[in-house]
Amino acid sequence: MANLSEISRGRMIQFLEQIKNQTDDDGIKAINEVETFINAKRYGLIWEEHEEAVDVQIEKNVPVFTEVEDKKIINDAEKKMNFLLEGDNLHSLYLLEKTHKGEIDLIVIDPPYNRGKDDFRYDDAIVDSEDGFKHSKWLSFMSKRLLQAKKLLSDTGIIAINIDEHEVAPLIMLMEDIFGAQNNLGTIIWNKQNPKGDAHKISTMHEYIIVFANNYERIKDLEGFASRKKPNAKAILAKAKQLYGQLGKKVIPAEVKSLAKVYGYPEEKLADLKVEYDLEMINNEFANWLKKQDFSSGEKAYKYIDENGRVYRGVSMAWPNKKKAPDDYFIPLIHPVTGKPTPVPARGWRNPPRTMEKLMKEGRIIFGPDETKQPERKYFLDENMTENTPSIYNSADSADSYMEKIGISFEYPKPVSEVKYLIQNIHPNPKVVLDFFAGSATTGHAVMEVNEEDGKEIQYILCTNNQDGIAENTAYKRLKIESENHGTNLKYFKTDYIPRVPSADTELSEELLDHISEMVELDFGIDIKSSSNVCLMFDEAEVDELFTKEGIFDYTVFVPNYVLLKGEHKYIADERNIRIVRIPDYYFASELKEAGEL
Repeated sequence: MANLSEISRGRMIQFLEQIKNQTDDDGIKAINEVETFINAKRYGLIWEEHEEAVDVQIEKNVPVFTEVEDKKIINDAEKKMNFLLEGDNLHSLYLLEKTHKGEIDLIVIDPPYNRGKDDFRYDDAIVDSEDGFKHSKWLSFMSKRLLQAKKLLSDTGIIAINIDEHEVAPLIMLMEDIFGAQNNLGTIIWNKQNPKGDAHKISTMHEYIIVFANNYERIKDLEGFASRKKPNAKAILAKAKQLYGQLGKKVIPAEVKSLAKVYGYPEEKLADLKVEYDLEMINNEFANWLKKQDFSSGEKAYKYIDENGRVYRGVSMAWPNKKKAPDDYFIPLIHPVTGKPTPVPARGWRNPPRTMEKLMKEGRIIFGPDETKQPERKYFLDENMTENTPSIYNSADSADSYMEKIGISFEYPKPVSEVKYLIQNIHPNPKVVLDFFAGSATTGHAVMEVNEEDGKEIQYILCTNNQDGIAENTAYKRLKIESENHGTNLKYFKTDYIPRVPSADTELSEELLDHISEMVELDFGIDIKSSSNVCLMFDEAEVDELFTKEGIFDYTVFVPNYVLLKGEHKYIADERNIRIVRIPDYYFASELKEAGEL
C-alpha cells in the first residue's frame, strides 16, 4: 500500500523546487526552511516547541549560584555537604553540568502531572485543561530538563520519574527519544491501595514510576542492579530457626495449642499431649505457618527446613531454551536410595555433567522418595535473600501526618518510604542522588534514612523554585529538622545571573570570580572554609605561603588567571600531588570565550 503522506510531501517538495528558480536569495532561504520542516520526523512524539522565559534568561545571562550563608548546617565536618539549590531547575541543571557531568548515579523526580488544575505552571501561568497547547507546553518543559539531566548521569546512572495517567504515555515516548528504547528498564506500578473518590470514570488507584538507564549495557551486569531484598526473608528465617530449635524436644504442637485456646482448654492440662519434635513435624508446622502469612508466592516457595536447619526450595533443572541441549546434558542422575536412573527433562539438564556432579557432592540436588520423580536443584533462602525488583509496588503510605507533625502544610507530599524504595531497589550503589523537582524535600529525607539504615554515605542534591515559599518554608525547614536528627550537613544556594556581555568597566571573569566558591563547594561536596584538601587563593602571597608549608600533599588549589605562579610552585605541586586549577575558566570557559576573554 502507498504511503500517502510521503507522496504528498514529495509533491510539495517538487513544487518548491519549481518556484526556487523564480525567487531571490531570501525567498530561497525561506523555501529551504519549509523544505526542512516538510522532511522532518513524522513518526513518534511530535509537539509544538514553546520558548520559556528561562530560555531567554540563559541566552542573555550566565546563571550563577550565591550561597545563603545563614542557612548553612554543619553537624559533622567529616561528612560531605548536601545541597538545596533554589531557582528555576533549568538554571541549576545548567550549572550542575559544569560540576557533575557524568557523575550522578540516581535521579529521582516527581514533576508536575499536568492534570489541568493548578499543578503545572508554564512561565508563571497556570496551564489549565482549556489550554489547547497544554501537552505541548508540558513536553517542551520536560524535554529541556531531561536532556540536561541525561548529561549529568554516570554511565551506570538511572533515572526514575513519578507520573500519573495524564502524561504517562507521552513521557515514555519522550524518554525513549532522549535515552533510547534500549535503556527503558520498565515501569513500576505504584498501587496506592486507595481509589480516587472523585473519579467519574474508572477509579484510578495507582501511579507510575518510569525507569530508564543511561546505558543499560554498562549497568546490567552490576551486582544488585534492579534487585531488592526479599521483604519477608528475615521473618521466614527467624521462624525456621525458632522451630528448628525445638528439634528433639518434647513440645505441645502449635495446632493443639490453637485448638485448646479456641475451646478454652487450660494449657497446664495439655502436658500429656507433648510430643518429641522431629524434622517432619517441624516442616509441617513451618508449612502451615507459611500458608497463613501474607507473603509472595516466591517467598512461600521456601517451605522446607533441612537437617541442618536451613530453609530451602526446589527449582527445576531443565534446559531453559526451546532448542535441545547438547547430548551430554541428557545423562540421568542415579537415585541415592534405589540406585536407579531418574527422569531427564525433555530438553536436557540446565547444567553440564561437571556442574551436576558438583551439585551432587554439595547436597544441592533434591531427589523424590524413589526414582520416578525428576530431581530438582536445592536453593537455600539464606543464599538468595534478594529478588528482581518487581513491576508492582504496593504501598498506601502517606506523609500527611509527618508533615503535620513538623508544622508544614504541603499538598500531596510523597511518602519517604516510596523514595527509599527507589533508592534501595533500583541502582546497586548510588553515591550521589539528584532530585530537580524537590518539592517538600522527600528525596533528601529519604537519602538520610537510607544512609542511617544501610550504613551508606549517599550525597543528595535538590533543586526547587521558591514558588509560594516552597524552597525556604517547606524544603529547607524539613531538611533542617532531619539534618539535625541524622547529623548531616547542608548548604543552601540561590541561582542568580550575570550578563553575558558585561558593562564597559567590568569583565565577565571578575563577576564570575564572586561566585566561584559556590561552584567549587558543589563540585567537591565541601564547605570551602573548613576543607582540609581544597582551597581558593586570590593573590601571590597566599600561594607562596601554601607552598612553603610542610606536610601539604594531595591538595587542590583554585587560583585566578591573574595570579602568577613561579616555576618552583609547579615543581612542588608535581612532587606533592598538588593540583592547580585556573578559575573562573575551569567552570566557565565557553562563556568567557563567547565574551572574548579567553
